[in-house]
Amino acid sequence: MNPIKKTIELPDGRVITIETGKLAKQADGAVEVRMGNTMLLATVVTAKDAGEGVDFMPLQVEYKEKFSAAGRFPGGFLKREGRASDYEILTARLVDRVLRPLFPDNYHADTFVNITLYSADGVDAPDCLAGLAASAALAVSDIPFNGPISEVRVARINGEFVIDPTFEQLQHADMELMVGATYDNIMMVEGEMNEASEADLLAALRAAHDAIKAQCKVQMELAEAVGSTVKREYCHEVNDEELRADVREKCYDRAYAVAKAGCADKHWRQDSFDAICDEYIESLPEEEREAKTPLVKRYYHDVEKEAVRRCILDEGIRLDGRKTTDIRPIWCEVDYLPGPHGSAIFTRGETQSLSTVTLGTKMDEKILDDVLNQGRERFLLHYNFPPFSTGEAKPTRGVGRREVGHGNLAHRALKSMLPDNFPYVCRVVSDILESNGSSSMATVCAGTLALMDAGVKMKKPVSGIAMGLITDTASEKYAILSDILGDEDHLGDMDFKVTGTRDGITATQMDIKCDGLSYEILEKALMQARDGRLHILDIIEQTIPAPREDFKPHVPRIVTMIIPKELIGAVIGPGGKIIQGIQEESGATVSIDEIEEGGYIEVAAANKDAIDRALAMINAIVELPEEGHVYEGTVRSIMDFGAFVEFMPHRDGLLHISEIAWERLDDMAASGLKEGDKVQVKLIEIDKKTGKYRLSMRALLPKPEGWVEAPRAPRGERAPRREGDRPRGPRREGGDRPRREGDRGPRNPKND
Repeated sequence: MNPIKKTIELPDGRVITIETGKLAKQADGAVEVRMGNTMLLATVVTAKDAGEGVDFMPLQVEYKEKFSAAGRFPGGFLKREGRASDYEILTARLVDRVLRPLFPDNYHADTFVNITLYSADGVDAPDCLAGLAASAALAVSDIPFNGPISEVRVARINGEFVIDPTFEQLQHADMELMVGATYDNIMMVEGEMNEASEADLLAALRAAHDAIKAQCKVQMELAEAVGSTVKREYCHEVNDEELRADVREKCYDRAYAVAKAGCADKHWRQDSFDAICDEYIESLPEEEREAKTPLVKRYYHDVEKEAVRRCILDEGIRLDGRKTTDIRPIWCEVDYLPGPHGSAIFTRGETQSLSTVTLGTKMDEKILDDVLNQGRERFLLHYNFPPFSTGEAKPTRGVGRREVGHGNLAHRALKSMLPDNFPYVCRVVSDILESNGSSSMATVCAGTLALMDAGVKMKKPVSGIAMGLITDTASEKYAILSDILGDEDHLGDMDFKVTGTRDGITATQMDIKCDGLSYEILEKALMQARDGRLHILDIIEQTIPAPREDFKPHVPRIVTMIIPKELIGAVIGPGGKIIQGIQEESGATVSIDEIEEGGYIEVAAANKDAIDRALAMINAIVELPEEGHVYEGTVRSIMDFGAFVEFMPHRDGLLHISEIAWERLDDMAASGLKEGDKVQVKLIEIDKKTGKYRLSMRALLPKPEGWVEAPRAPRGERAPRREGDRPRGPRREGGDRPRREGDRGPRNPKND
């Protein structure tokens, strides 16, 4: 196939190019997507047949960034790309969440989508092109897919919505969303904002969807040009329609009765639903039982799903007996653990988060070293989901993609509400001890409580709620559910998480599993979410009305200061000698960074005395000398004409022999000064041209009785004679002095 190329023009004139037929031609589908000097390659490969007994979509999406894309070496000893970073995992999840619902329900072949960043210019963000690249690879393949889709980032900058902003533009945004959609419907939303209104969020979604429609249309044209509009035939399911009908006839009413019972006990409901299926299987002839069991379980799952949905739509009764707008009972407790700097429990129904807060110093910052993102992270949030939280008998393994995604959502929800110029590095850890719906929103609530318990002066408390949706296109009925259960998430058509303060939304995440979701329904869901969010905020503020006045005793204290840039080197010293000495002598931890305003110094210690000692030592270094001030100095060297005294760290001044005492000293031996002596000196002059310092000891001594200060002559003239002065030689006339025996050569006129 000859290479085929299509272009997409963004509203600001930038151009996205999609090309296929040149690279990775043995994959089922492959495209390269370029914008500026940023280039991604997306490939998709699927197995011909499904694995035995597979009744789900085994899709795996990988996003990988090559360090060579930005002309960099990977860190570490191996100097090669390793496990996926959190950023790569989050980008892959964004793509997965849009693609997965659009594969046919009965398509169960292993499918792998790989998106690789091969070139990056540091101007355009590659993650907003990943969804487009993956969808285009599917579009040019023969893999069955109900797309195309695309993803864009929409940001509000100076009141205007910008599609796929550059990294620089993104720094000025007060609202940022990633939106994934087909030509007709929005499928996925994730992002953060600075207390935006519900109307602002809807406006951003409309702007994003308009841009996505244009990108989907170009993919349709690309598929037409390639000739891939006809997809492969497959047969991954063997069905028994007679058995399906029998399962529905004998199980539906019983499943509906369990759904209508409205029992809040999750385990009772599950056992009751399972018992219906098990009894049906037991009723089958023994010789057919083993062969038909997988089919029965699949058909019964559909029956149970229909019964739960109809019960909600027709009777307004949810699985646990609540109305659609009801929030499960909530109880909270703060200061639950004595060791952490802050702790809280947030329990809503059968979902529980135990969250802790740890406050640290600059030494605890997380170092970011991704391909396009280098820097330091001062606010960390980690989410853990052990198997026992759902009653599962499984080993606890490493952090999975789900934990990374849920933790990132809670991180986005809280970070904008931390105080400005907060000196501490802050880590929130949420351990989910029970789970039945929306543990990420429980993390937001528990994180708020724990931060306030730690004494972090949050701008405003934040709460979060997960909304669900049940729709029936035939009857045009729908029900919006507040505070959804895990089963309602699994069986429903939408999972819409919204976090915010009383004044607006701070973060959101939405996954839609149905077609034709109108903006009217979205708006109603947002307003219902706001009511639930405010209800939860009331309970949070009843538990702890405001952040604690002070940190707990075992929290390290931190003091910060800014010094002129030219003094950074003086504080650090050669090879770090000075700053290390300050830490050893004071017992405090001292760090220094260069920022735009100067040198940012952070001093941390467990007690105030250590901080005060360190600050005194730093101030002594950075303090500017002032004429007239008295200093305690150290004699560093003795010369014939006086002594050099270090009166401030790394600042020496001349203590002339005439300024040691009021009496005349014949030589320095008469002064009694020795190297290393501590002396009190007064800074009497700073030479404005040379910056040299003149010191005096006699200025601090009482004048002898009858002492008369000789008047100082104007510059260029001799001072008046005093009694006891040695005789002067004859004054030169015309600038010359008489020639003396031993003078060499004629006088140089330049010296006259």
